[in-house]
Amino acid sequence: MNTQTRRLQYFFFGQNFSDGVRTTLAILLPALVFAQLGQFEAGITVSTGALCLSVTDTPGPVAHRRNGMLAALALVVATALLMGVAATNVWLLGLAVGGLSFGLTMLLVWGARAGAVGTAALLNSVLVLAHPPALGEVLPHAGLLLLGGLWYAGLAVLVHRVRPYRPAQQALGECIHALARFLDLKARFYNPQTALDDDYRQLVAQQVVVNEKQEAARDLLFRTRQIVSETTSTGRRLVLTFVETVDLYERITAGYYDYNVVRATYGPSGVLADVAALIRHLAAELDHLGVAIQANRHYAGIGPDLTAELARLQVRISALDADPAIEGSTLVLKKILVNLRDITRRVGNIRRYFDESLAATPAPERATEHGQFVSHQEIELQALSQNLTRKSGVFRHSLRMMVACLVAFGVAQWLARGEHDYWILMTVTIMLKPGFSLTRQRNTERILGTLAGGALGAAVLWLVPWTDAQFAILVAFMVVAYSFQRTKYLVTVVFLTAFLLILFSFLGLNYVGVVEERIADTLIGCAIAFSAGYFLFPNWESEQLTDHMAAALRANLTYLRQLANRLAGRPLPPNEYRLLRKEVYVTGANLAAAFQRMLNEPKSKQHLPSKTHEFVVLNHILSSNIAALTATLREAAPAVPPFPAEGRRALTSALATLHKSLTRIAPTDPAPAPELLPAEAAAPVAPDDKSLLEQLAFLQKVSGDIGKVTEALVIEK
Repeated sequence: MNTQTRRLQYFFFGQNFSDGVRTTLAILLPALVFAQLGQFEAGITVSTGALCLSVTDTPGPVAHRRNGMLAALALVVATALLMGVAATNVWLLGLAVGGLSFGLTMLLVWGARAGAVGTAALLNSVLVLAHPPALGEVLPHAGLLLLGGLWYAGLAVLVHRVRPYRPAQQALGECIHALARFLDLKARFYNPQTALDDDYRQLVAQQVVVNEKQEAARDLLFRTRQIVSETTSTGRRLVLTFVETVDLYERITAGYYDYNVVRATYGPSGVLADVAALIRHLAAELDHLGVAIQANRHYAGIGPDLTAELARLQVRISALDADPAIEGSTLVLKKILVNLRDITRRVGNIRRYFDESLAATPAPERATEHGQFVSHQEIELQALSQNLTRKSGVFRHSLRMMVACLVAFGVAQWLARGEHDYWILMTVTIMLKPGFSLTRQRNTERILGTLAGGALGAAVLWLVPWTDAQFAILVAFMVVAYSFQRTKYLVTVVFLTAFLLILFSFLGLNYVGVVEERIADTLIGCAIAFSAGYFLFPNWESEQLTDHMAAALRANLTYLRQLANRLAGRPLPPNEYRLLRKEVYVTGANLAAAFQRMLNEPKSKQHLPSKTHEFVVLNHILSSNIAALTATLREAAPAVPPFPAEGRRALTSALATLHKSLTRIAPTDPAPAPELLPAEAAAPVAPDDKSLLEQLAFLQKVSGDIGKVTEALVIEK
C-alpha cells in the first residue's frame, strides 16, 4: 500500500469524511422531504437549523457535543426571534447586528466549543437577513429552525449510539498517522544531502500537528466514561494503544544526536542510508497500523521484516568497528540502533494491543488518573466580566467583530444590489478571526476559492445539462465541502461555491448573475474583514510569543529538574513524570504554532524571525535531550549511574542558565530559582559514564545557546 493509498484510506475512514456525509444528509433531507410536500421554503428553514447546529458539532466527548448542540439550539431560536422582531425597522436591525456580533463573539472566553456555539447563533442571525419573516411569521420560523436543530442533534446521537467507539478509533488513527509522519521526517536527518535547518523547520511544524492530534485523542478517550472506565475489551485496547503511542512519541523525540557530526563521521560509510531506510519502514508500518485502527479492521502486517532489518543494521554497524576510515568509535550508531530497536518494540506493542483482547483488570483509580491529563474549563459567569477589558484578547476581538459587522451591514444596506447582500455580512463573520495571520489566510483562500468554485459550478451547469446528474454532482460537492471544513478551508470554499451555484440554478436563478454577485460580495466582505483585522485592535503574534517562550522555558526547566532529581537518586512517580512530559510537548507545540502564525503576518510586524526560529529549534533540542537522558535512567532503574562532580556542575549550570533566560523573558515570573544538588563525594568516572558526562555537557551548551538567543530577543524588542 503506497503513501497516496494510505492517505485516501485515512480520508474515507476518518472523522471528517463521516461528519461530512452526516452533515450533508442532515441538511439535504429536510429540504427534499418538505419539497415533496409542497413546502420547499419551510424545508429550507429546517435545513438552516440543521446547518447552524452542525457548526458546533466538532469532535470531542459525546457529553460535550450534546451540551454544545443544546446551547446552540437555544441561541439559534432566541436570535431568530430577536432578528425577526428587529427586521421591522432598519435601525433596530443594525442595533441587533451590532449587539449580537459582540455578545456572541464574547462566548470565546469559555473555550473553542463555546465560541462555536456563538458562531452558530451569529450565522443564523445573518441567514435571517436573506428572507426576514413578517412579524406574524417569526414564531413559526423559529419553530422550524428548532425542528431542524432537533433533527440534526437526534441524528448525531443516533450515530453515536450505533457506533460508540468510532470517534475514538478515528481520533486515535489520526494521532498515529501524524506520529508516523513525524517519524518519517526524522529519517531526513540521516541524509547528508538535506539541509538541517529545513529538516528542523518541517519537524517542528509536524510537532504542532502531533500535539493537536494527541490532545484531541486524549480529550476524547479520557473524557468518555465508557472508554476511560475500561469496562470493555475495546475500551481497554484504545486506552492502552494511546498510552503506548505517547510513550512512542517520547522515544522518537528522545532520539536526538549532533547530526552535523553524525553526517560528517558516518556519511561516507553509507550506513546512514540504511538507518534512514529502517526509519522510513518503521514509519510506514506505523502508518498502516493507524489506517487499520481507524477502519477498525485486523492488520496482519504487510511491510518488510523489521526484526531482520534491525539484525542486518547491527551487523553493518559492527563491521564499521574495524573500518580505519571511521574516526572514533561507533558508539553513537549503537545508540541509534538501541533506540530503533525500542521503537520497533513499541510499534509491535501497538499492533498487539489493537489486535488482541486484553483481559487485564483495570485499576479502580484508573479513571481518576486519566482525568489529570485533560484540561478542565468550567462555565463561570465571572469569566465574562473579567474579560470586559482592553487587555483581554477576546474583548478586543469582539469589539473588532462588532465594528466590522456594522460596517458590512451598512454597506449592504447602502448598495442594496440584490437579494443576496447578506453575503457581505456573512463573509465578514466567517473571515474575521482573533489573529491577523489566520484572517489574512482565510481571506486569501476565500477569494481564490470563490473564483475557482464559480468557474467549477459554471462548468458543471454548462457541460452537464441533465438535471439528475447535476443533483448527484451537487450532493458530491456538499460532501466534499463539509468534509474539508476543519482541515482545508480552500477546498471547502471551492466546492461550497460550486454547490450554491447549482442549487440556485435549480431555483430558477441566472447562475451568471449569481456568480458575479457572489464574487463582488466576497471581495467587499474580505476587504472589510482584512481591514478590521489589521487596523482595529490588532493582535500580532510577535506580541504573544514572549508568553509562549516563557511557558516553554518554564516547562523545560521543570523537566530538567526532574532529571537532576533522578540523577541524585530521588524517584519520580510515573504519572507525575507523564504530566511534566505532556506540559513540555504542549508548550513546545504552542510555541512552534505561534511562530508559524507570525511568519504569515506582515514582515514589519515580525520580531527577529531568524532568532525566534533558532529559539524554537533549541527548545526542541533541549527537551529531546532531557527525554533521552531520562529514558536512559528509567531503563537503568532502580540502579542509578554514578553522578560525578563534573556532571553535577554541568547540570547545575544548565539549570541556572535556563532560569536566567526565563527571568529575562518574564521578569515577573514566580518560578523559583533552581535547586542546587546536595553535595556528595565525587564518584569516579567509569568508561561508560563518559557518555553521561558528554550528554550533560551538551545540555549545558544548549542551555547556554538558549540564553544567548534569549538575550538577543529581549535586547532587540
